[in-house]
Amino acid sequence: MSQMIRVTLPDGSAREVVRGTTAAQIAADIGPGLAKAALAAKVGGELRDIMRPLEEDTNLSLVTSRDEADALELFRHDYAHVLAEAVQNLFPGTQITFGPSTNDGFYYDFAPTAEHGPFRDDELPLIEEEMRKIIAADLPLTREVWDRDKLIAKWQAEGETFKAEWAAELPAGEELTVYRSGGQEGVGGWMDMCRGPHLASTGKLDPAAFKLTRVSGAYWRGDQKNAQLSRIYGTGWLNKKQLAEHLVRLEEAAKRDHRKIGREMDLFHLQEEAHGSIFWHPKGYRIYRELEAYMRRAIDGAGYQEVKTPQVMDAKQWEQSGHWGKYRENMFVIPDEVPNIEDEGPIVSDGAEWMALKPMNCPAHVLIFRQGMKSYRDLPLRMAEMGCCHRNEPHGALHGIMRVRQFTQDDGHIFCREDQIVEEVRAFCQLLDRVYRELGFEKYSVKLALRPEKRFGTEEMWDKAEAELREAVARAGMANEDYGWEELPGEGAFYAPKLEFHLTDAIGRTWQCGTIQSDRVMPERLDASYIGEDGERHRPVMLHRAILGTYERFIGILIEHFAGRFPTWLAPVQAVVATIVSDADAYAKDAVAQLTAAGIRAESDVRNEKINYKVREHSLAKVPYLLVVGNREAEEGTVAIRTLGQDGQRIMPLAEAIAMLKGEATPPDLRD
Repeated sequence: MSQMIRVTLPDGSAREVVRGTTAAQIAADIGPGLAKAALAAKVGGELRDIMRPLEEDTNLSLVTSRDEADALELFRHDYAHVLAEAVQNLFPGTQITFGPSTNDGFYYDFAPTAEHGPFRDDELPLIEEEMRKIIAADLPLTREVWDRDKLIAKWQAEGETFKAEWAAELPAGEELTVYRSGGQEGVGGWMDMCRGPHLASTGKLDPAAFKLTRVSGAYWRGDQKNAQLSRIYGTGWLNKKQLAEHLVRLEEAAKRDHRKIGREMDLFHLQEEAHGSIFWHPKGYRIYRELEAYMRRAIDGAGYQEVKTPQVMDAKQWEQSGHWGKYRENMFVIPDEVPNIEDEGPIVSDGAEWMALKPMNCPAHVLIFRQGMKSYRDLPLRMAEMGCCHRNEPHGALHGIMRVRQFTQDDGHIFCREDQIVEEVRAFCQLLDRVYRELGFEKYSVKLALRPEKRFGTEEMWDKAEAELREAVARAGMANEDYGWEELPGEGAFYAPKLEFHLTDAIGRTWQCGTIQSDRVMPERLDASYIGEDGERHRPVMLHRAILGTYERFIGILIEHFAGRFPTWLAPVQAVVATIVSDADAYAKDAVAQLTAAGIRAESDVRNEKINYKVREHSLAKVPYLLVVGNREAEEGTVAIRTLGQDGQRIMPLAEAIAMLKGEATPPDLRD
C-alpha cells in the first residue's frame, strides 16, 4: 500500500501527503492563520475531528467559525461533554447518559445518586464555574476506538449502567468510539462514548459564550417506563456577543410566552384532568372561530369540499393504511367491547377487538373518495376537514397549546391525476402564500424533505414525486433565496416526499407549519381508483396538505408573534367604551350597541374607577381600541379614541369612529 495519499482542497488544488497526516497538519502547512482558525475538517463531505488521521485519497475542506452551522454544532456538542465532565467532578457517583446539541444549545441527561436526588436550578451557577475551569485547562479531546466487550466491562466496573446498556445494544458491526478529555495515550482524564466529531481541545470553546438555563425531568431513552433522569439544558454560542443577543431574544420570548399571555388575556387554560387538551375560554375561542371562518373562506374559494369523518376507526383500517405498524405508539387505542362493570375481574377481556382514535384524517378521506365510481373528469377532487385528532404524546413533551394530545388540523387532501400534480401543488403554494401574508407573516422559507431511509414505494416512484414538487415550487416562483429554498435529505414521510413551509415570527424564530406531500402509496394500500379516459382503472395521486398545521399550535404562534396584540379583526374584544363619569353611562351603552350592530366586538366599562385605571387595565388586556367618553362626548356625540401601543388620543364623531373601526375589524380577505 502506498504511503502517500492525494488530498484535494476546495480551490481544486491537490496535495500529496503521507498517509496518517491530519487535517490540522495540512492547515498548518497552508499558513499559521488557518492553523489557528481551523476547528474541524470535512473529509469527503463528512464532518470530522481536525486531529483525525487521513487514510485515503479524499476531498478536504477546513471548517472555521465562518462556517457557522458546522461550528455551532461542534461547539454545542463540546459544551455538552464539558457539562457532563463538570457534573461528575462535582457530584461523584452521578451516571451519564446522552448529551446532544440542539437548535440553540445543548443538554445532557444524568442519573444522580439517590442521596443527592434530582438536580436543581440553584446548582447551575456552581456547574457553570466548573465548566469554565475545564475550558480554561485547555484539555485535549482525543478520539479512541474501543473493543466492544472491553468498553462494556469498563462502563460496568465504573457503575455506568446506562452507557453499558447502550454499548451492548449498538449494531454488531458498528465501530465504538469514545472521546477522552485530558489524560494521555488512553490513560487518565474523563471519557464518554460518542461518535463525535469534537474540537481539538476544550480551550477552543469560549468560556463566556455559554449559559446553563434550566433543569427538567426526562426518561432514559424517552420511555416513561424507564428510569427518570435529570436533564440540564444550556445555550452555547461561538462568542460572547452571540450569547448576549440570544439572551435578549430569550427575554423577549419570555414576555411573549403564549401560556403567560393566555392567562393574562383569559384565553384558555390547561389542567391535569385532561393532559394535553385545551379548555378554551370565550375570548380564546373567539380567536379560534375567527381564524376557522377565515380558513373556511380560503378553502371554499380554492375549490375544496369540506367533509367530516369519524373519530374512531377499527384497527384493521389503520393496519391497511400502514399507520398501525409505523405509528401505533403514538395512537390511543380503544377496546371494541362493553367494559366489565363488576368489581372483580379485568375491565377489558383478552379477546377484545381494538379500535383507535384517529391521529390523522388521511385514511378516512380515502374511504370517502372510494364511495361511488370516480372518473378522470372528476379530478382533481379537493377534500378538506377541520379534523379533530389525537396523538399519544409523552407527558414531558407537552408544551402549552403548542404541543398537545388533542388538536384540530386544517387538513386537506387533493386526489388528482398524474398530469395534474404540478399545477395543484403550484396553486397550493400560492394559496398558502396569500394566507400567511394576510395573517401577518411576511417571511417564510420553503424546504423539500426527501426520501427517508425507511419508506414505502419504489425508487422510481420517489424520483418522480420529488421531481414534481421541485417543478411546482419553481413554477410558483419560490425556488430561490428569497423563499429560503432548501432540500433536506432523509426528512420525508415514510410514504411521500413533502414540502415544508417555515414561518419566521416577529423576533426571528422559525416555525414549521404548512406542508404538502405527494403520496402514491396510500391510494395503493387502500385501493383508491378512478376510471381514466381509456376506460381502465387508475390510481389517483393523493396530495396531503395543511396551511396552518393545527389550529392550537398556530394560535399559540400568533399569540407570541403579536405578543397578544392581535390585529383588530382577530382580537377577541375589538373596542371598549369607557366612561369618565357616571353621567355618560347611558351614552357609553348606546355607543356599544351601535358598534355591535356594525359587527364590531365591543364592551362598555362603566365601573366607578378612575379613567387612568381603566386605560391601564384595558391596555394590559390588549384591547386594540379604547373609546373614552364623558359629559362633553355625550353632548356632542363624539368619542376620544386611544389606540393600543400609541400615545395620545383623537376626538371624532361616533359615526366616524364606527366606520373606521369597521374597516379595521374586517378580515383581510373581505376588504375591498
